[in-house]
Amino acid sequence: MDAILDPTFIFEQSLNVFSLVFIQYVNGLLVIHKNVKVNYTRKINHFLLFFIPIYLGQDYAYSEAYGLYAIGAALAVFKFAFYTPFFRERIPFIDVMFKSFDRPEDRPYTLLWITTQTAAGHLVLIPMGIFFSTLDLVPLILIPILIYGIGDGLAEPVGIRFGKHKYRVPALFTKKTYYRTLEGSACVFLVSMIVVAAYYQYFDSTQFVVSLLVVPLLMTLVEAFSPHTWDSPTMFLAGFISLYFISTI
Repeated sequence: MDAILDPTFIFEQSLNVFSLVFIQYVNGLLVIHKNVKVNYTRKINHFLLFFIPIYLGQDYAYSEAYGLYAIGAALAVFKFAFYTPFFRERIPFIDVMFKSFDRPEDRPYTLLWITTQTAAGHLVLIPMGIFFSTLDLVPLILIPILIYGIGDGLAEPVGIRFGKHKYRVPALFTKKTYYRTLEGSACVFLVSMIVVAAYYQYFDSTQFVVSLLVVPLLMTLVEAFSPHTWDSPTMFLAGFISLYFISTI
């Protein structure tokens, strides 16, 4: 209980809430009044609302206070309850926020997909973070996170703007078919190469070469074949498993 009442933790969670409300409300207004594609505002949400909590919570994620990170993760999932019709239909402010990530093609599964993906992503991040910290591999933890956060974040807008070569992907709880593009997948591959290269000092020469050969291709394929809107847990899991085995070489 004392840890939960830690002033720093309370401040960071409050800042997370403020960031969430401000960013999604502004993006919702862009969708409503400026006809900005939800595909773009959703990815703005993705970048900012993914990296702000990661940055603020990194002191708790892989230390003896990892329980606080778990609490923050639970709150991140719980917040989606406020986007249910019960609240949206009664509070216009929340409805505007919801419109910042409610892609028409995702309805009526928008909330179901984003909630389960967020929960599953944290269910991978937390134990993997603890596991890597026990092996003194903490610097490698950010590799899958950055690849997902940047690569997946760029894949959709690049695919929409420049994508010419589409391929089908499944989605959970529905038989409807969705599409990704090779151009979007190329973003994941390129970002993966850059991120792995940026962490070269944490590998020996053999591990670094293997990482460059394996991680970008693996992460690209996993993102390509993951269910629509449900690629964060699969990418995290693939990234952590591959990096663990590479670290044992």
